[in-house]
Formats: sequence, C-alpha cells, structure tokens
Amino acid sequence: MIAGDEPAGDQGASPAQGGLASAEAARRAWLDWLAGERRAAALTVAAYAADLAGFLGFLTRHLGAEPDLAALAALRQADIRAWLAARHADGLAPASRARELAAVRGFYRFLARRHGVDNPAVRLIASPRSPRPAPRALSEPDAAAIAEEIGADADTPARAARDIALFTLLYGCGLRIAEALALDVRDAPPAGGTEPVRVRGKGDKERLVPVLPAARVAVAAWLRHHPDRRPQAPLFVGARGGRLNPGVAQRCLRDFRRAQGLPEHATPHALRHSFATHLLGAGADLRAIQDLLGHASLSTTQRYTAVDEAGLLRVWRAAHPRAGDAPGCAERDSVVEAVQTTPLPGNRRP
Repeated sequence: MIAGDEPAGDQGASPAQGGLASAEAARRAWLDWLAGERRAAALTVAAYAADLAGFLGFLTRHLGAEPDLAALAALRQADIRAWLAARHADGLAPASRARELAAVRGFYRFLARRHGVDNPAVRLIASPRSPRPAPRALSEPDAAAIAEEIGADADTPARAARDIALFTLLYGCGLRIAEALALDVRDAPPAGGTEPVRVRGKGDKERLVPVLPAARVAVAAWLRHHPDRRPQAPLFVGARGGRLNPGVAQRCLRDFRRAQGLPEHATPHALRHSFATHLLGAGADLRAIQDLLGHASLSTTQRYTAVDEAGLLRVWRAAHPRAGDAPGCAERDSVVEAVQTTPLPGNRRP
C-alpha cells in the first residue's frame, strides 16, 4: 500500500495522519496512486505532476510558505481564482487552464477520499471556458456559386433541380440542413407568391422565414420533377423516394466544392453562416437576423459580428450621426437605404 493510502472509510482522520506531512508528500502519493491503481498513462501522470507542481509552487509564493495539508483544506475560492488569474497572465489558454484546474480537482478528490482533507471551494470554481469560434462564412461569390451551379454535374435533370432547390433554400433562407429536409411538399413556397416558409427548428420551435424569388423559382423547378407531389410527401427525396438523408446532401456539396476548388469549410451549415454574415454586412438588424435564424438567445447571433467587423465599421462610418468626419461619410445615404430596404442579400443575386 502506498504511504498514506488508508481505506476510504478513514475520512475522519486528521490531515497529518498517514505520513503526509506536506502538500508535496501528498502530491507524490497522488501520482503514485494514479500510476499504480488507476494505471494512468505515463504522459498523463507527467502532465498532472507538472500541473500540480505549478499549483503548489504558486501557493508557496501566495501564502508565504510551503503549504501543508491544513493549508490546502483552508484555501478559499479567492486563492484559487488568484492562481487561475496568474496562469492567465502567463498567457495560458482557457483550455489549458481548465486542464490544470481539473488536475487540482482530481488531487483534492484523492485527499478527500483517502485522507479526509476536503475543501468545497475547489468544486465551486467554474472551469475557464474557451471562446466559441467565430462562424466560418463563405464569400458571397462562393455561396452564390453553390446555389447556382451545384446541379451542373448531376447525373439526371431531376437530381440537378433538387440540389439547386435545396442549396438555394439553405443560403437564401438560412435554414439548417435538418430544417430544410424536414419540409413537406405542402410547405413549399409557391412561385410568384410572397408567403414565408414555415420552419420547425430546435426545440420544435416554429418560425416564419421570408423566401427569395430565386428560391421560389428553384423549388418550383424541382417540383416539376418531384416523383410524389402529395401534400404530405417529403419535399426533398432521395433515389428511393424517401426523405433525403442529410449525409447525401453533405456528400453532394463535398464533391462539388472539391471539383470547383472551394474551401473545405463549404458545408451546408456554412451556407447558413453565410446567410447571416452577408445580411449583417448589408446592414441588417441583429434582432431581425436572430429571428430569421431561430436563435433563442441574441448572444448566439452576436457571434456573427466578429466575422464582419470591417463591414460593421463601414456601416458605422456611413450612418452614425457622430461620424461626420470619418472616411466613407459620403456613403451614408446609400448604406442607410440598404439597411432599411434590403432584408436579404439574395435580392442582388439568386
């Protein structure tokens, strides 16, 4: 048995029992336990050893002396936050700080179960969170090329019409691929009409989305080839007549992007990102984009502001009443008109 590794039932023992007179001795016992009983990989043990050594080294400086088990039991949340702040100042990324905090939590669990040293402060500290990456949108020409040309290499006119209709709808309405493939024939926007398409999104929430004329034309063209135009039939069908599988649509776009030299992030969901980004670049209201995308929280939609910061700055310079001396002021009238009258980027193209 490892020194100090008493049975879990001895949790009422004092911290000094078992020969663990210092935090360093406890660290070595924990590492031995990881390697011996948990059979953790050598690299994992080495990483945890370094993480915990850094934590204990900080505490030595922070507390003015090497900590013993009583000091570890008495740490406050403020002490642990100070350590995390110091690691942030060292330039450590959120994911790395979260890993180090996980190592410290594991060490404290070992102390609590084996040596009666419990400190709830460690459990109350939230893990550092990595910022969500900004959505990767396509350029307007690339997004338009997908909507217009994806059916060029299809083996039948029906498949070409189906693919053009599907991807035009994804880009023109900002739908998720699952939302588009869940539509039935009864949901198809009629050519020449103005009715929005009714979509069921996450959480079975329903929303109404305007449909561009180009998307209406594309859907109408596909319906002329549709093998089953009953209202309850799936709008987009596969080779066997059932509802089109998302994997088939993704593979279709993957083959097209590689044949055309488009970026690898050109996926069905990237068309949704492109819809929102291009709207924002044209000056659309963030709340309106939130409604169109079906986001429950505005903070989710705000991620798109990081994608088009240059476009937002251009709109500000042209439209803000206090930006009269800023470059681009001469564009003010045209940009304001775009913000007010252009709800969708596809008004300029299919």
